Amino acid sequence: MIENFKEIKAEAPVDKIIRQIRELITSGQINPGDKLPSERMLAERFGIGRSYVRDAIQKLDFYGILKTLPQSGTIVSGLGITALEGLITDVLAIEESDFSSLVETRVLLEIKAASLAAQRRTADDIVALKNALVQYEDKLTKDNVAIEEDLLFHLKIAEASGNKVLKSLMLIITPDIMKNFAQLKVCDNALIQKMIEEHRTILKHIIDKDVEAVEQAMQLHLKDVLEFSLKL
Repeated sequence: MIENFKEIKAEAPVDKIIRQIRELITSGQINPGDKLPSERMLAERFGIGRSYVRDAIQKLDFYGILKTLPQSGTIVSGLGITALEGLITDVLAIEESDFSSLVETRVLLEIKAASLAAQRRTADDIVALKNALVQYEDKLTKDNVAIEEDLLFHLKIAEASGNKVLKSLMLIITPDIMKNFAQLKVCDNALIQKMIEEHRTILKHIIDKDVEAVEQAMQLHLKDVLEFSLKL
């Protein structure tokens, strides 16, 4: 009988803020274009420190749910409402038995995204991918971890694919996988260089419009996380 009971995990303040904002948006109580109260006012309302509010806003800004404008405050962008509905990270509890399926699905999506990107990428896409890669390399070299920058690079590949649905699916699935994988792997200099080289190779094949090569490169790049998921 005891195995039927599950561990109760305390929800972090940032997650509670994200949950409240999500519920307000999806219920129509706040709408795209609406301006949020200031960080100070929200902190007072939530009864927590401003740093938690700032972290939650930054996270939602990164996913395109909110948009922070200089001298104007934070507004609901409306661009990421679909993603918000399905955000897995810190919102949905994924059973360990489901995690390998998530990773398997991510691999399929990523390979297809890279394939389409190699076929459809524009000059603007290449610039965006190069910029994302520079941010990733800088952050990884400095801090040994670059979850958001890694995600941004992969999302730029999805954007270059020209398939908005594919990008939305990746936005729903990928963040939680990256966070879990990053927490358990130890990045030494050799691994950091390996990841950087794999990203560079993927970008090169997209620029060269080499569909077969980029599919193989992406599959190789995701081999470690797939093997990691199967061991859980």
